[in-house]
Amino acid sequence: MRIALDMSSMSLKKQADIYALVTGDSDFVPIIKFARKEGRQIFLYTLGHGVKQTMYEHSDLLVPNSMDKL
Repeated sequence: MRIALDMSSMSLKKQADIYALVTGDSDFVPIIKFARKEGRQIFLYTLGHGVKQTMYEHSDLLVPNSMDKL
């Protein structure tokens, strides 16, 4: 929850233009949608687990199976 609060605050204050999230948790969809509505970009790095389609739809860049790249 703290990540979502920080993203919300930083989006409103225009403190970041791009957010890189390493997750597949669809609980982040609301804050992703909010940040994008505020003009921010979302780069989503997944860990190869099942990721819901809404995560893909609301991200600007998707890097699947990111664990291979770390």
